[in-house]
Amino acid sequence: MYTALRLQRKLRGELRRGEVVITVIDPQSYMTYQPFLPEAAAGNLEPRHVVAPLRRVLKRCRVVNGYVTGIDHASRTLTYTPAGAAPDDDAQAVRAGYDRLVVALGSISRTLPIPGLAECGIGFKTVEEAIYLRNHVLHQLDIAASNDDPDVRRRALTFVFVGGGFAGVEALAELEDMARDACRWYPNIDASDMRWMMVEAADRILPEVGPEMGEWTVEALRRRGIEIKLGTMLKSAVGGRIELSGGEGFDAGTLVWTAGVKAHPVVRQSDLPIDDKGRVKATAELTVEGAEGVYTAGDNARVPDLTDTGEWTAPNAQHAVRQAKVLADNIVADLRGKTRKPYKHAYVGSVAGLGLHKGVANVYGIKLRGLLAWFMHRTYHLSRMPTLNRKMRVTADWTLALFFRREIVSLAELERPREEFELASRD
Repeated sequence: MYTALRLQRKLRGELRRGEVVITVIDPQSYMTYQPFLPEAAAGNLEPRHVVAPLRRVLKRCRVVNGYVTGIDHASRTLTYTPAGAAPDDDAQAVRAGYDRLVVALGSISRTLPIPGLAECGIGFKTVEEAIYLRNHVLHQLDIAASNDDPDVRRRALTFVFVGGGFAGVEALAELEDMARDACRWYPNIDASDMRWMMVEAADRILPEVGPEMGEWTVEALRRRGIEIKLGTMLKSAVGGRIELSGGEGFDAGTLVWTAGVKAHPVVRQSDLPIDDKGRVKATAELTVEGAEGVYTAGDNARVPDLTDTGEWTAPNAQHAVRQAKVLADNIVADLRGKTRKPYKHAYVGSVAGLGLHKGVANVYGIKLRGLLAWFMHRTYHLSRMPTLNRKMRVTADWTLALFFRREIVSLAELERPREEFELASRD
């Protein structure tokens, strides 16, 4: 979206004269600003405000909703299945030609062959998952409050998150903060009745903010009663029965998987060069190695890091958004016969929210925690939120939250919208 947005600004004349056509193909009609997903899940932000509608933002582009299923650069064509058809429905597949191609498919959750994970777990990469988790966590409180069976209550009030990166830590911290706040409306549930746990295979969490801030985050979460299991792996989740590598076993009503990402598998369905991790091989100028007219950026691209921080740029939003701008500028440069520029960005640091008024940050070597870090987290991500419209809506949500308590309504029935109608139809 950011690449297309910049292209429609820089090529305004060419677009008006019909010399250039920009087509964006994506399964969704919106782009999700993922750093705000934890706040959306916790009820601090309206879910519709953390997404940017593509057709509204990309007014001069052609937006096609569909699943890209293959890329054949030798013939400069790609195949996609339009919205309304199953992604694997070959009969509905459409072949489209291109002169220049931007491969920005992003990433998907990286899962492991753990028994029961696919049936019981859920990821945390989409706004749909954030909405589901909010409703699900509140529904678990409803279940516990409505049952006297201690086993039922214990299972409903046990929440397990696997993966100690930004997504896992922020999702856990925000949802625990929301659930703790909601407990005041459940007379027979005390915050101490809930069991929140993070399982991480490494010996630390939040490696992006450094060892010291990672250790502080562990201590801060543990002071809130959250269990942090470092050097521990999930072995099984069959039927909601959690089995850990240390031998501990218990039932849990919630299992969230945030243990890493991998490049979108569609890049493997192409003739583009990829590395051993399934990422498209990119040059420093964000072109694809050996493929004229193809550009790439973001999580599905292996982009050289021209700073001294590593061999390749990290798969995060900080790099992806900046790469998109350089990528668009290089496309314009190629169209106008000018010289491309390499992508180079020194990592400025990281910020993470840990619930209302709680956070941790390491920016330009300055380490902050607590209220100031939380404020920096919000300020930074608000500045990166696309469009003034969405910035104002997010600000309005935060302002209203200063005067009103969070909603604690569970709309779990959203998952089964036709259930009541089907029951009525049987009579």
